[in-house]
Amino acid sequence: MSTPDITLYTAQTPNGIKVSILLEELGLPYKTVAIDMSANTQKEPWFLAINPNGRIPAITDGARNVFESGAILQYLVDTYDTERRISYPHGTDEYWEVVQWLFFQNAGVGPMQGQANHFFRYAPEKIPYGIARYQAETRRLYSVLETRLAASKSGFLVGDRLTIADITTYGWVRSAGWAGVEIEDFPSLKRWEETLEKREAFRKGGDVPVPSKIKELIKDKARAEEEEKKARGWIVPEQK
Repeated sequence: MSTPDITLYTAQTPNGIKVSILLEELGLPYKTVAIDMSANTQKEPWFLAINPNGRIPAITDGARNVFESGAILQYLVDTYDTERRISYPHGTDEYWEVVQWLFFQNAGVGPMQGQANHFFRYAPEKIPYGIARYQAETRRLYSVLETRLAASKSGFLVGDRLTIADITTYGWVRSAGWAGVEIEDFPSLKRWEETLEKREAFRKGGDVPVPSKIKELIKDKARAEEEEKKARGWIVPEQK
């Protein structure tokens, strides 16, 4: 096994915490660099040399750069989970199931819920069609997860153990209310979320690089509106 020399470039987002949670689950040492997206740090030349797409998360491991959250998760388990504590041997049915659910989140849940977040929270004008469209698609994708987890004997998305399929999805489900999606409508998914939150690695990794405040914000309308306004101040100009 390679000797890890990992630096994580991240922020407190559903995508950002995926990597820190996995690093905690694997017990790997890592350094953290907090990226201030409100200051467009992710667009600075030094960071673009690590991730040319100018997004978080990204890692360096020695001389190697890895960007895109799904690719980072795959890289870390393929490189460091040699005992297969949270992964399956390459080529097995379970391995390919993990890959499918990883892509399901990265290509489905994340983009759709991200758009629901934008139109529901950040857009400079409320567009009812956009809000309804992306909230509905997020709920549809959640229903797929609900069906899967309702039939799971282990309580995890794949097989008999936690995998990156669970880790990649968790941060988005934790933030369901921020997109205006009611998690209570999905009891198996809610139970899965609550089970994962009991794991030390999820508690510790979920507060990287700063403690999460998403649950408190969802419950506090005044604080949520203040956070929306602050974030809108950099999200909208960035798109120009």
